Amino acid sequence: MRKQNALVSIVLWIVLSIVTLAPIYWLFVVSAKSRVDLFGSPSFLLKSFYPDNYANALTDPGFQKYMLNSIIIATSNAALVTLLGFLATYALSRYKLVGKENVFFWTITNRMAPPAVFLLPLFLIYTQVVTFGDWKLFDTRIGLILLYCVFNLPFAVWTLRSIIDAIPVELDEAATIDGASTFQLLTKVIFPLARPGLAVTMILTWIFAWNEYLLAATLTSVQARTITTLLAEYVSVTGTNWGQLAATAMLTIVPALIILGVVQRHIVAGLTFGAVKG
Repeated sequence: MRKQNALVSIVLWIVLSIVTLAPIYWLFVVSAKSRVDLFGSPSFLLKSFYPDNYANALTDPGFQKYMLNSIIIATSNAALVTLLGFLATYALSRYKLVGKENVFFWTITNRMAPPAVFLLPLFLIYTQVVTFGDWKLFDTRIGLILLYCVFNLPFAVWTLRSIIDAIPVELDEAATIDGASTFQLLTKVIFPLARPGLAVTMILTWIFAWNEYLLAATLTSVQARTITTLLAEYVSVTGTNWGQLAATAMLTIVPALIILGVVQRHIVAGLTFGAVKG
């Protein structure tokens, strides 16, 4: 019976893996074909590799600039959100604050509406309200970093809540008795124990910021455009450059794979941390 269950599990995971990876494989096939091959007879198998799509994408100054913007914005946002979420969650977990359960609920309310709802007020804020002379938040990296914090910070607080709650309060008391300051308590005791959860929170918020398109397309123009907005530029009134679009899309996956590879050992531990309390 166990062997049958194991075989069923293996088959199921193989099927799920194929379903998950098939779109990525098809994207790679499209990125490796010339225009003539793309509009010829379709083939799921890649018979030859056409490198010009990748070469054109990598040498495109727009691609280089937008990729750098995305890396800076996503990484800065993830680091800032994780830090603020860690401090906020610790305060809400450890201190007896009036109505803190309501605070947890209200922090997530801005995730209940689609981002398109906020486009008009955000556009007016970025172009008319937050201005210092000729400088505006519109089309700036710092503008997108702060904006993504608004949407990602509630997610971070909710993700870290169970992780901080699972750390015994007795450790805080013991460290305080030993003379540790609040800063030392956070950095020497709480942070090492919460590191798996912090790693998961950071990678998820990084991916959210990396993949976001609507706000980046609306609140940037030239200087702070991200790599996701570049993909739309391959679609024009004269046609769609499918090969280069697919090549650029494949290249946008690479930084995410690198980040996942670096923190993958923390992901499983972070997702299960605090799930069972003895």
